Amino acid sequence: MNDYDTAARWIAESRKAAAFTGAGISVESGIPTFRGPEGLWSRYDPQVLDLGYFYEHPRESWEVIREIFYDYMGAKARPNAAHKLLAELERRGKLQGVITQNIDNLHQEAGSRYVVEFHGTAQTLLCTECGDRTPFTEHDLDTLPPLCKKCGGLLKPDFIFFGEGIPPQAYQASMALAETADLLLVIGTTGEVMPASMIPYEARQARVIEINVQPSAYTEHRTDLFLQAKATEAAKELAERLGVELQ
Repeated sequence: MNDYDTAARWIAESRKAAAFTGAGISVESGIPTFRGPEGLWSRYDPQVLDLGYFYEHPRESWEVIREIFYDYMGAKARPNAAHKLLAELERRGKLQGVITQNIDNLHQEAGSRYVVEFHGTAQTLLCTECGDRTPFTEHDLDTLPPLCKKCGGLLKPDFIFFGEGIPPQAYQASMALAETADLLLVIGTTGEVMPASMIPYEARQARVIEINVQPSAYTEHRTDLFLQAKATEAAKELAERLGVELQ
């Protein structure tokens, strides 16, 4: 049985809590995971996000990218109770920030102010020639591939493709949050994607509360308290005990 009372007490007692989130927190917002039998890679070829393939076949890659990240995810996804709980905990001074592997911007839409996007974001496009970054809304994605308005270079979504490294600033900010945390909320991540999977192990001073539908790579090795539940279910239980209203 899930011990929500202890989890809520630990959150209330913490001084420097942080959160580490993965695809599982956004599933209930309508965003499918990439892996698994129902994941996006069961329907699409993952090579469209391979950096080499993207440069060789930008239009073909962009057709799938537009469908997944802009037509589908962007049009339907909204923050859920789990995103809102983290934003409210930050507003109350309980949460230092969120480290997310997601690129969907839902933490920010829920009201979170300090979000480290470990794998980047779909909200901006990066020019592969001059390095200029612009909101995707400034570009006509009906014409593919989109080109930079400054130099005419090829634009790519500002998130990490296969074959790219983690941006140093995101890596360093994530480590700083983890290393100073006294409590880490791990939500909706299996712990299988490197190097993000190492973040909970960097939180050496922190108790770890894990919220996942199924046990993860952390459950037996790093987690102190496991809540086996959907992210929204656990968020509502915790919010009730913490006296937090989720709008």
